[in-house]
Amino acid sequence: MKSVVSSLVENVKIPRMFQVRQIFPEDRIEADQIPEILGEKMNEEKFASQIKPGMTVAITVGSRQIANILTITKTIVDFVKEKGGKPFIVAAMGSHGGATEEGQREILKNYGVTEESMGCPVKCSMEVVKIGVNEEGMDVLIGRDAAEADGIIVNCRIKPHTCFRGPYESGIMKMMTIGLGKQAGAEVCHEAGFGQMAKYVPMFGRAILKHVNILFAVAVLENAYDETAKIAVVNHDEIEDWEPALLEEAKQLLPCIVVPECDVLICDVIGKNFSGSGMDPNITGTFVTPYASGGLKSQRVAILDLSKESHHSGCGMGMAHATTRRFFDKVDFDLTYPNLITSTVVENARVPMVMKNDKEAIQVCIRTCTGIDKDNVRIVRIANSLQVEHIMLSEAYYEEAKKNPRLVIESEPEEMKFDEEGNLIGVGKIG
Repeated sequence: MKSVVSSLVENVKIPRMFQVRQIFPEDRIEADQIPEILGEKMNEEKFASQIKPGMTVAITVGSRQIANILTITKTIVDFVKEKGGKPFIVAAMGSHGGATEEGQREILKNYGVTEESMGCPVKCSMEVVKIGVNEEGMDVLIGRDAAEADGIIVNCRIKPHTCFRGPYESGIMKMMTIGLGKQAGAEVCHEAGFGQMAKYVPMFGRAILKHVNILFAVAVLENAYDETAKIAVVNHDEIEDWEPALLEEAKQLLPCIVVPECDVLICDVIGKNFSGSGMDPNITGTFVTPYASGGLKSQRVAILDLSKESHHSGCGMGMAHATTRRFFDKVDFDLTYPNLITSTVVENARVPMVMKNDKEAIQVCIRTCTGIDKDNVRIVRIANSLQVEHIMLSEAYYEEAKKNPRLVIESEPEEMKFDEEGNLIGVGKIG
């Protein structure tokens, strides 16, 4: 028997869609060039001289998907070995992975970061130690594994944050403060809320630079195609001065949805591997704090599925108005809530309308839009918020797309294809 909810949306018309390629700057470093380029930078005297024979060196790896992360990390590991050091990988991802050692190790494993692939130990303990206090007398905590190393190399990506704005957002200072802080350290920094993060990230970062032997940072900037655009090696005494300029450069490289507004945004898949917030609001405009803005403007958002790499964390569902039973059944709230409680952004765990399938999730978003032309609905569909070179647009954009030099039309408008269960065929496979 058909449910009342299904009856309410069954006659909602879904417009025909066509695929476009978005044009962005293409500067990149080829993967096979990374070992030589990064190795040459690290072999500069000010970096190489810091690695002494026999010293233990912790190399951070976080929870974000970074292009060429295996090559970059292995190059750092091999560099430390060449200088006579004893490298090990340390999970630097705050409370992600359910705030457990097992969860964080599994995240690294899914990226291919294992003892076998890296040729060194991988440590994921959640135990922290107090290394000092910051300028306001707050305890500064970092993971014991990293604190006990003779030196630390911060391996990270620099990009705009999803919840706040400041001179230091996602990058070196945050990796030290939140990533190395594990759950306990992250909680201390987050306690005042995201309205204070622009203040506390560098404040805690300066304390870590003062009390722990941070050697240098390897900071990656990516282009709009999820490719390595630049690798900067920044000495410990340069981090505070250099990172803001690198962040500004990263912002210029960030992809976007070329059409600025839509009625409904469909995101096929969200997850921690795409963004710490599940989907990056710098792209989708789905900010859950008032301390950041930008991205696509939409009236309704549908999310269809949860990535395997998220390990059942539904972080990001609070950005949506509707989702699917498939998505909801994959969510483990014990693995979702620790990161949200730690960060204080509980809005990102709000449960959207849970519809029977993809078709109904899309239809309910269309039906509940107000003040729009229901016969000419503007829909943007993305595979995820990390890979937006190829996207789908509804037919309402067709004439506009033909005139836009940043869009290349790759298919003619056609009906969305659903299987017998009402789920979209090819979820996450745009392009």
